[in-house]
Amino acid sequence: MGNAASLDTNGKPYNRNLLVVLLLIGTFCTVLNQTILSTAFPTLMKAFDVSTSTVQWLTTGFLLVNGIMIPISAWLLNTISSKVLYISAMTTFLVGTITCWAAVSFPMLLAGRLIQAVGVGVSMPLLQTMMLTIFPANKRGTAMGLAGIVIGLAPAIGPTLSGWVIDNWTWRDLFGMIIPIVAVVILASFWLMRSVLETHKEPLDVLSAILSTIGFGSMLYGFSSVGDDGWGSVKVLSTLIIGFIFVGLFIWRQLVMDDPFLNFRVYKSKQFTIAAILSSVVNMAMVGVEMVIPLYLQMVKGMSAFHSGLTLLAGALMMGIMSPITGRAFDRFGAKRLATMGMFLLTVGTLPFVWITKDTSTLYIVILYAIRMFGIAMVMMPATTAGMNALPMNMLSHGTAVNNTQRQVASSVGTAIMVSVLTNVTKNSMPAKHVLTTDPLSYASRAINATLNGYHAAFWIAIGFSVIALFVAFQLKGSHSVHMADEDSIKGGAAK
Repeated sequence: MGNAASLDTNGKPYNRNLLVVLLLIGTFCTVLNQTILSTAFPTLMKAFDVSTSTVQWLTTGFLLVNGIMIPISAWLLNTISSKVLYISAMTTFLVGTITCWAAVSFPMLLAGRLIQAVGVGVSMPLLQTMMLTIFPANKRGTAMGLAGIVIGLAPAIGPTLSGWVIDNWTWRDLFGMIIPIVAVVILASFWLMRSVLETHKEPLDVLSAILSTIGFGSMLYGFSSVGDDGWGSVKVLSTLIIGFIFVGLFIWRQLVMDDPFLNFRVYKSKQFTIAAILSSVVNMAMVGVEMVIPLYLQMVKGMSAFHSGLTLLAGALMMGIMSPITGRAFDRFGAKRLATMGMFLLTVGTLPFVWITKDTSTLYIVILYAIRMFGIAMVMMPATTAGMNALPMNMLSHGTAVNNTQRQVASSVGTAIMVSVLTNVTKNSMPAKHVLTTDPLSYASRAINATLNGYHAAFWIAIGFSVIALFVAFQLKGSHSVHMADEDSIKGGAAK
């Protein structure tokens, strides 16, 4: 990572390498919690005597609070010392984790998850912004490649790790194993973490915070409810409408403010906009398929939750291995070559899924999924880095928050679309109920085919996302030379 000697905002030297290691370890623990409970739900339902729809709130509520905090993170990064903010975020996460570990009731467990999400919603944007700031522009690909290990690998290994822990220990150990690591990170932060982001006094615009919370919270809740309730549900439609209205009001307020809470003027940069769209569509293709494949493995092939998660482990490891490699390749070749090649691999790796059957080899699924994740690793962080390089330094925190918020919403949209298509196609293809009594064997065979039709349709949607992203990738700049916009190129920036 080059010369480790750097200066913080107070002009004091610090060890950049140790700071990066601290950031990566701490944020890995927080981001891992996005998916760590996915295979523990049956155990938790039995432990607390709750229904499937109730236990789902441990993930839905977590993602809602996480999504709400990300837009607020831009204001936090600009007003609070990065050292204080990181320690505060990790301490909040630790309090939530201890609450979960000690939970004696479901409401207590849910409260702990929501507290955790506050810390995660700050730590992830903080990681990206700090990595973009402490490295020179021509080394940002390498820096963001390291960040990609956290952002891509941690959520991907969550289901596998969860299944393994549940099979060998108890659900409390999912939280207990994280507590000492986070505690050490917090203690080390008092010596190794430094304030590296320029800050300034900026009063909190309460109205913006309210509009953002209601808007993004309602929108994310609406999309997360589609899988269970369908697009025609009053709950889904009402929350989506409320979400769109309040997000619209939030955006309008930011555009008319001299000192916006979250600066949407970053979209005036064409390269940032293209990169943000690309990373969002890629995320839709990744997250949707990450949900659909385990369903196929469990419902069609009869695998356990743990073994279905294990099937995806090779792809997760591929993401972790390739992220730093593609980061260095970005510094050398630029985003366009990597993104177009990555999107081609993603499309090619997704296409065979539309012809899977109940007899498809598990090894075949493992290889195809690994190819997909290889492609995603070539796109995700390089595209994000290219977008950030198009912004002036004083806009990085806003760019990171906007990009992460857009990606969070896109993930919810992609999952909602794929799950609803899977459900509707399966339901419409099912044989009539009377066949079950007149010809049970025929009914079973046709029911399996109906289920497979649903999965095939869902994978066609994923291919559609991939093709769209492939065309967007060609719009990225071909040169790998770094271009940093100056502060005047994006009017209304956060310059003080």
